Amino acid sequence: MDILINNAARNPKVEGGGGKAWSRLENYPLPQWELDLAVGLTGALICSQILGAEMARAGRGVILNVSSDLGVIAPDQRIYRRPGLTEDQQMVKPVSYSVVKHGLIGLTKYLATYWAEQGVRANAISPGGVFNEQDKDFVRRLTSLIPLGRMARPDEYKAAVVFLVSDASQYMTGANLVIDGGRSTW
Repeated sequence: MDILINNAARNPKVEGGGGKAWSRLENYPLPQWELDLAVGLTGALICSQILGAEMARAGRGVILNVSSDLGVIAPDQRIYRRPGLTEDQQMVKPVSYSVVKHGLIGLTKYLATYWAEQGVRANAISPGGVFNEQDKDFVRRLTSLIPLGRMARPDEYKAAVVFLVSDASQYMTGANLVIDGGRSTW
């Protein structure tokens, strides 16, 4: 075992309207929270425990946690707004997504120091949003927050992943590589 990439996450779509929006903090269902944390954080912890321990025994390995730009900054809830809906009907990015993505960065730093002496490195990547035929108004609002003026293409993170799991980054551990078109700089 040489490489572990923790990339499992639930990412509920911010859609809907009419009635009280389930994604709003005051309405957010506890079972949804528990499931999101179980998949995104507990899953990463269990995989890291099992596979990281094997890497430590072998004296070599890399753990890469896939976070998000929303693991570095808070979601700008304005980009999810829909005209004509009252405040309690507006969908928002669920709290669990940001908490999981922030938590993965914390887990990365913990793992980076925990197994450093055994030759195991841990880093994170925080990609920005990838264009995937999303609603054009959402894309317009989001891209207005990105200095490069666009969302990422699906293939734009490959080289960063290869770099972080290869010996080319052998002096990096505990780092979080933010690739968000500059969004987090504002």
